[in-house]
Amino acid sequence: MGEIWIPLVFTALPLYVANASAVVFGGKTPVDFNRLWPDGKPIFGKGKTWKGVAMGTLIGTFSGGLALYFFPLLANQVSSFYLLYAFLLSAGALMGDLLGSFIKRRVGLNRGQPAHFLDQLDFVIGGLGLSLLVVPPTWTVFFLLIMVTPFMHMAFNRFAYLLGLKSVPW
Repeated sequence: MGEIWIPLVFTALPLYVANASAVVFGGKTPVDFNRLWPDGKPIFGKGKTWKGVAMGTLIGTFSGGLALYFFPLLANQVSSFYLLYAFLLSAGALMGDLLGSFIKRRVGLNRGQPAHFLDQLDFVIGGLGLSLLVVPPTWTVFFLLIMVTPFMHMAFNRFAYLLGLKSVPW
């Protein structure tokens, strides 16, 4: 059983922490500098900021470093390059989130409007995709993350909404 949960937790931690940290610690300059795409809509929108991308990547990677520090033998079961893996998961999560926002703007959804499954899975797919440069996830970890993340994402978003960190509960 541990052979499934250890890689799952060590993969999910930087993904989830990076995604949440970008919301909590974001703000200031939008990644797209408020520019519009040729269709006249924002490229990503005001909610995607350089500070959020930087802080999400940094804190997501740091969470991986903490996991490595507190559980070094378990982390080595995931990869001998775990800190790099955590960085790629974190940076990829935020790239996936940016791609999700780009898609939402193209189909006419405004900031804060839900796009079920895209909102919940863009960061997972982005993180896992970029982490392929170092360690491919097992199919079991991939499918468990795809199945569990939508529910966890919705629960965390509702919690962030109740705390006043998000303006909408999705």
